[in-house]
Amino acid sequence: MTGRHGGAGVRGRLHRRLGSGDLTAVPEVRHALRDLLGKWPDPDEGGAADAADVAELLASELVTNALIHTEHGAVVTATVEDSRLHVEVQDFMAGLPVSDVPNADLGTGGRGLFLVERLADAWGVRTAQGVGKVVWFELHAGAA
Repeated sequence: MTGRHGGAGVRGRLHRRLGSGDLTAVPEVRHALRDLLGKWPDPDEGGAADAADVAELLASELVTNALIHTEHGAVVTATVEDSRLHVEVQDFMAGLPVSDVPNADLGTGGRGLFLVERLADAWGVRTAQGVGKVVWFELHAGAA
């Protein structure tokens, strides 16, 4: 397999379809991602535990957003390469997400994209083929 997420350095891939409003999928995705990451990045590069923690946090934020704010579930895909983790969460609703600075008076909500913006090495949003959008982020080995 070749291409953006299919080169020789691919170490693993996670692909899951999540049901609409099924928030039990959030910890399931976190655990599956932790299993996928294994010892990524290489412990010799430092920061392996931190990178995995950040990856789990950001993935769970994007999955939670997709399940709470859309009506047709989501698809999460994560690809681990030697030096990079790429995670995508696709939903099936039109409209792009809006990222605001969270208001401390609002409790725990409204921080998902803010965290992604601050902690990911790269991130973005694109329209999906067909219907919906894909919100993605990347973490690079040694940078998390």
